[in-house]
Amino acid sequence: MRDIQYFEGPHITVHPGAGNTSNDGWERLLKSIAPNALHDSSARYDAPKCDEDTRVEVTEEIMDWIQNRDAPQPLLCMTGAAGAGKSALQQTIAEHCTRLDILSAAFFCSSTDLTRNTIAFIVPTIAYQIGLKHRIFRSSVAAAVEHDPKIFSRSLQSQMDVLIVRPFQSLQRCHGLETNTFPYVILIDGLDECIGKYSTPLHSTPADPDDRRQAEDRQAELLAAIKHAIVDNNLPFRVFIASRPEWAIHTALKPGGYLWQVAYHIELSDKYDASGDMRRYLQRRFKDIGLQIGDSRWFSEDAIETLVQAASGQFVYVATVYKYISERRSSPAERLKVVLTWTPHEGQVVRPFEALDRLYASILSTAKKAYEAVDTHHGRDFLLLLRAYHMNAGHCWVSCADVYLTLSVDELSALLGLETQAKDILISDLRSLVTFDKDYSNRLRLRLYHKSFSDFLQEESRAKELFVPELCVWKHLSKRCMHLITECPLDFDSRAYHKSILVLALTVT
Repeated sequence: MRDIQYFEGPHITVHPGAGNTSNDGWERLLKSIAPNALHDSSARYDAPKCDEDTRVEVTEEIMDWIQNRDAPQPLLCMTGAAGAGKSALQQTIAEHCTRLDILSAAFFCSSTDLTRNTIAFIVPTIAYQIGLKHRIFRSSVAAAVEHDPKIFSRSLQSQMDVLIVRPFQSLQRCHGLETNTFPYVILIDGLDECIGKYSTPLHSTPADPDDRRQAEDRQAELLAAIKHAIVDNNLPFRVFIASRPEWAIHTALKPGGYLWQVAYHIELSDKYDASGDMRRYLQRRFKDIGLQIGDSRWFSEDAIETLVQAASGQFVYVATVYKYISERRSSPAERLKVVLTWTPHEGQVVRPFEALDRLYASILSTAKKAYEAVDTHHGRDFLLLLRAYHMNAGHCWVSCADVYLTLSVDELSALLGLETQAKDILISDLRSLVTFDKDYSNRLRLRLYHKSFSDFLQEESRAKELFVPELCVWKHLSKRCMHLITECPLDFDSRAYHKSILVLALTVT
């Protein structure tokens, strides 16, 4: 895999063909890992996890499988729809395994993080974490990378063999490793969010059919490499993978598939009714709000029941409702009343995601109305601006060969002609859905709390009249670039000026 380098000034990301000149194999490995993907990464400081007394049944089933090392199936695949709580369960399992000192490695994928939406970083990151557990394993990995610095550009099976299988077998054979004392759990969350090898994630999933097939092929390649490493080589690891039931994992798990007999399959959405967990979640959260406002009667059990039914098994729905209702400087009781008007009416047939989409649309419409009602925002298109920040959350605006243009929030604001604090005002009524924080390169970007909201924004069939096509953003950005180039004084912020030239130039090439 080619190293990713970041250059200051216009912040162009370049993928050069040449490797680095370091003679230290471990240092080479460190340049090919994704620190943001670790379960305790600072980039995931507020990662969702299961509340106490929620998802107890499925958590116990997973932990029973993990701790039964004599069970015939060394792989566990948990599938479920968006918003079903897969990532929260994975985070909870990661913390349980950490306390038991059995977590060997974890990788939490994310479609909007350049280091976490690509298969290419997974094997090196797992090898890095295992290396932290044992000095001799680490030395073996370093020697292997030193011997073959191009290992990161080889197939995933070759990477597994060189970086994990052989170092571990050497540890067993030459150093008499007692495998029953070695941390043995490997977690991979969100396989479906790995959308390419060197991806430019303006989309949560590839828009081009060829890109989609390439992403699916890479996901399938990883699953096959895991089977080869763990099952065929009989390594004493337990691997827990969570994903939406997309093509790669669905094909592998179906009767006759290569994981059918070697993987334990939990279908989260079908097997477990999360209604009780969601009910307890809201009761606990609403009682906490009652303590804060000094009114324990501000909500009713009927209101909670209405919200649970509207969720239709999607934990993301009740989590978003809570965030919206509990926002500061607002009345929880009044916001609860408003949310209840957004839920499906009794007897109404609810399509998948309908209640969630109605919630997203209502929050977005309310924020749009409030923003555009301010005199100083006259003429500004709230949805267009939000969509621009949303597209920028994917880290890469334009690609040309191996060159990628990246923008920080402040740089994008400058190109859009917005004042410094405009970005915070823009999302002031969207705090339940998005926030601004620093990414892997320590630069501020918009972060969406859940991928389902990103899906909503970019799918016209779901967002309906709130949908903004990417082309509209591109046209607006091009106009702004031309304005900066032709009309701004020479003492204008040079970084924004150079950015505008680059965006315009790369847009038209």
